[in-house]
Amino acid sequence: MDLRDRGGGGLVSVVVLGGFVSWESRSTHPMLKLEFFRDRRFSVALAAECLAVFGLHGGTVPVDAVPPIRPWVLASPGRPPDPPDRRHDCRRRSGVPHGRSPGGVKLTVASGLVSIAAGLWQVSASSRFDTTYGDVVLGLLLIGLGAGLMLPTATNSVIGSVPQGDSGMGSASNTVALQVGGALGVAVIGSVMLTRYQGHMVSALVGRHVPQSVAQIIFGSLGAALAVAAHVGGSTGSNWPAPRAPPS
Repeated sequence: MDLRDRGGGGLVSVVVLGGFVSWESRSTHPMLKLEFFRDRRFSVALAAECLAVFGLHGGTVPVDAVPPIRPWVLASPGRPPDPPDRRHDCRRRSGVPHGRSPGGVKLTVASGLVSIAAGLWQVSASSRFDTTYGDVVLGLLLIGLGAGLMLPTATNSVIGSVPQGDSGMGSASNTVALQVGGALGVAVIGSVMLTRYQGHMVSALVGRHVPQSVAQIIFGSLGAALAVAAHVGGSTGSNWPAPRAPPS
C-alpha cells in the first residue's frame, strides 16, 4: 500500500466519521448520544483509556515482529462491566462515582498512566538483542500495575456517567475507545519501529552480497534475521551476535 492509498483511506475515514456525527446529532433515536461527551467523566475517561491502550498495544504487540523472543503477552480487557445497580445510579445522580470520590478517580487514573509510561520506558530502555525476561520484569510489573489502576477506574467512570438505561451505550463507547487506541498504537508505533529497524538493516547489509529473497526475510523481523544469520557462514553471518541463553 503506497502513500496515496493510505491518504485516501484516511480521507474516507474522516468523511465517514463526520457523516456519522452529523447523522447522530440530528437523529431522534441516536445510537450514541453526543451530549454524553460534555461530561468530563465520560469524555476524559475515554480519552485516558485510548491513550493508555495506545501505549500498551503500541509498545507490546509490534515487538512480535521485531525481537526473536516474546517474553510477555498483553492480556486483553475482560468482558464489559455489568449494568450499574440502583446504588450506583444514586451515586451517579449525585455526581460521585460509586465507591470513589472525584479526586480519587483522577488520582487513580493519573497514577495508572504514569505507571504504564514508566513501565514502557523501562522495557524500551532494557530491550536489546539478548534481552531476557529478568531484564524487563520490573517494567512489566509497572505496566500491569498501571493497567490495573487505570482501566477499571476509567471504565467505571464511563459507565457511571451515563443514565442506567443507556449503560449499553456507555459500554459500547468504552469498547470502541479501547479498540481505536489499540489499533492506532499498533499502526503508529509499529510503523516507526519497523522503519527504524529496516533502516538499520539496510546500513548493515551495505557491501554484502545478500540475495534479494533473503534480504526480504531479514527486513521482515529481527527473529527472521537471526535465523538467517544462524544458517549463513562467512563474515556475513558471523557479524550477527547469537542471542544470550536465559539464566537457568
